[in-house]
Amino acid sequence: MLEHVPHWLGQAIKGLRAGADKLAIVQPELGTFESIRLASPAFANGARLPDRFTADGAGVSPPLFWTGIPEGTQRLALIVEDADAPAPQPLVHAVVWNLSPTVEQLAEGAIREDGDGDARHGDVGRNSYFGEGWLPPDPPTGHGVHNYAFQLFALDGGPEAGKNPGRSAIVKAMAGHVLAAGLLTGTYSRGERAPVGPAGATVARG
Repeated sequence: MLEHVPHWLGQAIKGLRAGADKLAIVQPELGTFESIRLASPAFANGARLPDRFTADGAGVSPPLFWTGIPEGTQRLALIVEDADAPAPQPLVHAVVWNLSPTVEQLAEGAIREDGDGDARHGDVGRNSYFGEGWLPPDPPTGHGVHNYAFQLFALDGGPEAGKNPGRSAIVKAMAGHVLAAGLLTGTYSRGERAPVGPAGATVARG
């Protein structure tokens, strides 16, 4: 949808961004915690997301895997946010609540509408467009590079967040219950020069 924003307009609002200080993982109510290794076989930390996972491709969620879940973890939660969205708050691209601590990965396309979920794979909640599932990255043309923060939390329990929860409900339920967390960042942009290919050549995209 935002690919139709004129390049000049995207550039005009380039400085308007939610800010990384509003990401869930840095909210003070979550306290301090240990680290989890969160990664993807599809992109490196800080690297550009392949088009397949965005609104310019198939729009499926990327595969993820993790290690370092601490003892005492009763559930996992995943929140994906765009800290560079031209809005007061980061745009929420996905939330998954109540993943079993024995789960070690999410396959490509796993973040999709799932009703009330199940005890092992959790409950895929609502994104910023109030839809259940993965909201593909769709930055305005000319707005610059957007950073998509994949945040995984290991929790010692805590209250339930309700069925098909949104980001606010999950952060509230996690407060004081985070044992460890991991962060993986993927980038995407339109109308910008971006690295492509193994040699690191650049071409204009968008």
